[in-house]
Amino acid sequence: MNAIVIILAVAVVLLALVVIAALVIVVRRTSGMAPAAGPTPEQLAEVKSMVNEELEQARRDAEQIRSKAEQEAGEILRRSEGLAENAASMRKEVEDESRLLKSELKELRSDLERRESRLAEREQRLDEEARRQAERARKLAETETELADRREDLERVGERRREILERVAGLTADQAKGELVKEIENQAKREAALIVREIESEARKEGEKRACKIVTLAVQRVATEQTAESVVSVLHLPGDEMKGRIIGREGRNIRAFESTTGVNLIIDDTPEAVLLSCFDPVRRETARLTLEKLVLDGRIHPQRIEEAHERSKAEVRDLCVRAGEDALVELGITEMHPELVTLLGQLRYRTSYGQNVLKHLIESAHIAGIMAAELRLDRDLVKRCALLHDIGKALTHEVEGSHAMIGAEIARRYGEIEDVVHAIEAHHNEVEVRTVEAVLTQAADAISGSRPGARRESLEAYVKRLERLEEIAQSYDGVEKVFAMQAGREIRVMVRPDGVDDIQAQVIARDVAKQVEEELTYPGQIRITVVRESRATEFAR
Repeated sequence: MNAIVIILAVAVVLLALVVIAALVIVVRRTSGMAPAAGPTPEQLAEVKSMVNEELEQARRDAEQIRSKAEQEAGEILRRSEGLAENAASMRKEVEDESRLLKSELKELRSDLERRESRLAEREQRLDEEARRQAERARKLAETETELADRREDLERVGERRREILERVAGLTADQAKGELVKEIENQAKREAALIVREIESEARKEGEKRACKIVTLAVQRVATEQTAESVVSVLHLPGDEMKGRIIGREGRNIRAFESTTGVNLIIDDTPEAVLLSCFDPVRRETARLTLEKLVLDGRIHPQRIEEAHERSKAEVRDLCVRAGEDALVELGITEMHPELVTLLGQLRYRTSYGQNVLKHLIESAHIAGIMAAELRLDRDLVKRCALLHDIGKALTHEVEGSHAMIGAEIARRYGEIEDVVHAIEAHHNEVEVRTVEAVLTQAADAISGSRPGARRESLEAYVKRLERLEEIAQSYDGVEKVFAMQAGREIRVMVRPDGVDDIQAQVIARDVAKQVEEELTYPGQIRITVVRESRATEFAR
């Protein structure tokens, strides 16, 4: 409204200026026409008409100015109304937020009250439990006092009985006990020496003969092929133009293949061949079948890759089950959990130092069964132990830990008896061997893995690895002797007790393990045992 008033005032001033200008012009004209005489009626009429015209023009201009001012005032009013509406909406939003904050504050307050009530109840329960514990401690103290009194009474009674017996026999209890023990000990030593000498002689002769016979027969009656596999599979193509179709536009197909299968696809200058690389043999075989199906079909795009991969997964799963069932049929083993059969079949695609793990298990089971038959033991039980002793290798890339402990846990989970579980967990001496079946499982495993051509690691590499293990442990201060044991699966570190305390021994074990992990490549795990022995020596002069 202030703007409107200002505009109207300006218009009035402009109108007045226009009228004054018109009068000045008229006066100047009339003075030029007749300077000496007064204005004539015609002149006055002309001046009047001119003034009226100027006034009319000024009125029209004022009207235009007023209309513009009214338009601007309306625009200002509309803007003010919009601002008022915005202010109202903002006020509403603020009110809504305020109500929301109040409700949240109310909920928080109620939650706090509930927690305070729960804490009060918990404190009350703790107080009651403390009172019960105090009462129990008091009762225990009373019971201990009663037991101590009874023990003293029994000791007094025993002392009186011993005094009566000593008076009757004429010897003290220690003297009678010493004479009796001495006589029995001498007699037992003489008889035991004779029996032990005869048993040792017969056992040595018979044991050497039977051991040589058992091992020789077991090795001769089992013959398996030598294997050498790696982490790379090769797929041959019908032509080099197929490589471009596998790659796809801007690498779309190869990216989809690698993301779907989890396997690296290597396409190089090798004619009519591509490489599949993956540490998981089951996944690598699935990817190989998938790519083979896509090449045979010729249509390669992301959707076809996913469909072919699903079909290949089902096919590999069926192949694993069939391989496990074939192994059980070959060994004559029945009633095994389906999940264990599937895991056995997965070992068909896994190797250890170039030796196929499933064939190694079948071979070990045959050897263990032959040795059990020669020793007149339960052949089926021993074969079952040997077949399942490396079952944990099917999951070592998924579960942390040694394959022996993983396999024992799997066997226990799927209902295998305790003798089988113990043979699995003890076949690398990670737990103490307690049964004959576990010993035969260890022997069969060693025979199958150590036969010529079974594994790819050379003697030179094996010796270098053992030497490096001993060098690493020997490089630490305070170490006196180092022994690499169990084919490099354990290191015994002997330290000087006067130079290394218990805490430092733990530090040495941890540092050696860390350095071995960083520098060496080895299967499974290596146990580092630091031994600190204290000895006391005196001389009798």
